[in-house]
Amino acid sequence: MVADAGTWTLGDLPVNRVGFGAMRLPQRGPAFAPQAAPGDRDQAIKVLRRAVELGVNHIDTAAFYFSSLRSANELINTALSPYPDDLVIATKVGPRRDTSGGWLSPATPEQLRGDVQENLRQLGRDHLDLVNLRLSRQDSITDHFGALADLRDAGLIRHLGLSNVHATHLAQAQEIAPVACVQNAYGLGHRPEEDQFVRACGEQGVAFVPFFAIAGAGREAGVGDGEHEDVLAIARTHQATPAQIRLAWALHRGPHVLVIPGTGDLGHLADNIAAGALRLPQEDLARLDAAHSG
Repeated sequence: MVADAGTWTLGDLPVNRVGFGAMRLPQRGPAFAPQAAPGDRDQAIKVLRRAVELGVNHIDTAAFYFSSLRSANELINTALSPYPDDLVIATKVGPRRDTSGGWLSPATPEQLRGDVQENLRQLGRDHLDLVNLRLSRQDSITDHFGALADLRDAGLIRHLGLSNVHATHLAQAQEIAPVACVQNAYGLGHRPEEDQFVRACGEQGVAFVPFFAIAGAGREAGVGDGEHEDVLAIARTHQATPAQIRLAWALHRGPHVLVIPGTGDLGHLADNIAAGALRLPQEDLARLDAAHSG
């Protein structure tokens, strides 16, 4: 069923275009919320295993995804190790949190090696398939991306990507090493100013991986107070959920767009994966595009 959405190659690693984001697994409620209650460990493990059973072979995670009791990386390691040969685990570095969950200053270029090694340790890997450098308002990423390129040359990382970036950052990075993907906030009605960058990534053979593709401006808290009437109407027409319509719309933005919806619920997992099989007619896409542009 996952394969219905097609595949894309991250570097030299083929993945199904519907993946899974692990950010929500360590805790209940919004990610990174102060004093967030730990999530159900057994349920998280079931969700991860079921995702792989349904064909997901692209999982997004980070060492800074954790609650007071558990981390996303530890859950992935427990649920899926020894890892299937075709499973691609993407992680990210840059942001840092202390043991209580508070945010620290972003990593310096010199600190990135320790962050990569921590991801390796938690995941039980000898190399990382894909590491995204997530930016925190830097103008130049040359030193940071250069440090990751050195770790790639040392065999600790296979492919490199970027997160929370602009076109200028992508150009800077490509002067140093190949970029497999860009991971930015984007969704139907959320950040339409990203449309040109999404297209540009496709023209350059770079995957675009939107996070919050379902929630949009609601971000970690969910979709928000209401859903757009056109999304609701099209969902009714296709006997689908609004979340499925949002995922299907994102996938229609180009064959290089990969979605990574996250959930701790088995039913929502099945719904998200089923969205990859939705084929929206042109009139529906035009209606959604108009809603997106506002």
